[in-house]
Amino acid sequence: MKQEKSILNFEGLYGDDYGRYSSEYIFLELIATRSQLFNWTIKPHIHSQLFQLFIVRKGSLLFQEATQEHQLQAPCITLIPPTKLHGLVYNPDVEGYILTLSESIIDEIFKTSSVVWKTLEDIRILNHFEDKTFDKIQKNLANIEFELFGENPERYLMLRAYLTELFISLHRLTKQEEAQQNDSMTMAHFRKFQLLIKQANYPKSIPEFADELNISSVHLNRICNAVSGKSAIELVHQNIINEAQKYLLHTSYSVSEIAYMLKFEYPNYFAKLFKKHTGVSPLEFRKMDRK
Repeated sequence: MKQEKSILNFEGLYGDDYGRYSSEYIFLELIATRSQLFNWTIKPHIHSQLFQLFIVRKGSLLFQEATQEHQLQAPCITLIPPTKLHGLVYNPDVEGYILTLSESIIDEIFKTSSVVWKTLEDIRILNHFEDKTFDKIQKNLANIEFELFGENPERYLMLRAYLTELFISLHRLTKQEEAQQNDSMTMAHFRKFQLLIKQANYPKSIPEFADELNISSVHLNRICNAVSGKSAIELVHQNIINEAQKYLLHTSYSVSEIAYMLKFEYPNYFAKLFKKHTGVSPLEFRKMDRK
């Protein structure tokens, strides 16, 4: 029987087999300091009780999760909660920092904020920064470094303040990226819906369109209203009217023939829908163009 390989698990930093967990543990180091000791390859592993932040300001790397890989380019920030499997393969030109701190510190700072905690539950990769946000985070990191390696009075209180600022900034960035991804998905669904309308062999219901998009009818209507200000059925009807107008203007087909070509069972229903959307009957529309 084949024996499964055990997952590398470090209580302290990667490669430190004698590291011991501390509830007050905070450490900041250059990426190169530890990574070059392992030929720039950090094998997949976990830290049971440590958060880690990888802040990359130059270069590139391959980031490995449990089930997928990401090719990352600076600037980028990766947040790794405890127990999340991760590995990294750096290009030697990489520059940046690794911030490591105990889970108990994060718990203490955000114990009353379930919203922020939810952001910190999963691996997060942030690589879209606006308005010098990345520069602000680097400045925040410099403040943490100053307090961590200094001997100023009340430095632990100051560290808590800077760490709070840092993780709230990351939380906000996460929300912004989620909103951008949702916007992109909304537009992708809308464009696909427009294509399905044009390809449809009418009659076809809104639930049938929604099924093809793998979303609900309610969600489809929300998307259509958000992008166009019209419901899904209004967009379907608009496409039908556009096609009908082309037939009326450029062919000699009768209204009944056009209705059947557009898959209407009853021509009078087609005429009623046409007038509702244009304000005139199909025949009146055809006559108006020929005057």
